Amino acid sequence: MTDTADRPDLVSSVDERLREVARRVRRAMLDALPDGEPNRWLYAPMREYPSRPGKALRPALCLAASRVFGGEPDDALGAAVAIELLHNTFLVHDDIADGSEMRRGRPTLAAEYGMAAALNAGDALAVVAGQILRRATRRLDRDLADLVWAEFDTMAMRTLEGQAMEAGWQTDCVEDLGPSDYLELIMHKTCWYTTIHPLRVGAIIGSRGTADLAPLVRFGFHFGAAFQIRDDLLNLVGDERLYGKEILGDLYEGKRTLTLMHLMSTVQGPDKAFVREYLRLQRPERSAEVVLRLRALMDEYGSIAFTGEYAEGILLVAQEYFEEAFAGARPGPELEFLRALVPYVWARWR
Repeated sequence: MTDTADRPDLVSSVDERLREVARRVRRAMLDALPDGEPNRWLYAPMREYPSRPGKALRPALCLAASRVFGGEPDDALGAAVAIELLHNTFLVHDDIADGSEMRRGRPTLAAEYGMAAALNAGDALAVVAGQILRRATRRLDRDLADLVWAEFDTMAMRTLEGQAMEAGWQTDCVEDLGPSDYLELIMHKTCWYTTIHPLRVGAIIGSRGTADLAPLVRFGFHFGAAFQIRDDLLNLVGDERLYGKEILGDLYEGKRTLTLMHLMSTVQGPDKAFVREYLRLQRPERSAEVVLRLRALMDEYGSIAFTGEYAEGILLVAQEYFEEAFAGARPGPELEFLRALVPYVWARWR
């Protein structure tokens, strides 16, 4: 893995680029959201998550991919905004399903407005995302517009499949899981809509449908997997003020992360009985004392260290696939930004 400890310039330059994209996309999202009545019960909740600072990785990937494959600066802006708004939809619904309490440093929509209002606002955000995409694809020829819409349809179904797998594992108390199961889960739940889809949509728009999309799937999968593993680790070892979500929230929810899967496969004796019982509990039954005991076992059995090493291996593969995915791309600042994202993910976790 490229050492980034002495590369603060790389981290700061990527941070600045992401902040720039976030500001632009946030303005576009808020401009697209309806205003008026019923403001208190619909339009105010809809504006909550788009108003809160986020990483903007997805629209940044889409915009950069469009440029390196031949697009003009604003060619993919509408699609990038639709991607980010749909991401906000998924966040609203994820928080409801998980019973999460914090999102981007503030109470979740369900905690602040109630579950009914949150569900309704999440559905409305999806509608507006579709409206934005429809307007954006009117600028394209019909065949190209159909390709973009097909990408959105595929991404949505892959994401829902991943959500179903994760919920099913928790509902059925599935225990016999390993790294391959985890990768299958996040390929659907995270990678497709976080990295693969934005890259492919940008490439389609920038190249006018001529770019080879298959290598982008290979790179996007490994990059997205590393990104998700990093996020899982930050939930266990991060600072809530910087992380923006509930620290140890994944443990309270019983999510089958790679770290928990490693613990499940290595824990022994009375500790194994404790973990098995833990998995059968519902979130309200998991006390702080019980959660902290599980977290301590992750250190004791080397699960945190295993996860960090696994993420590093995934990132090394992502670096290799990057060159293949962007072999025909246009050199310049946009390509260097995309290249810098791989070591950036590692630097941000360390």
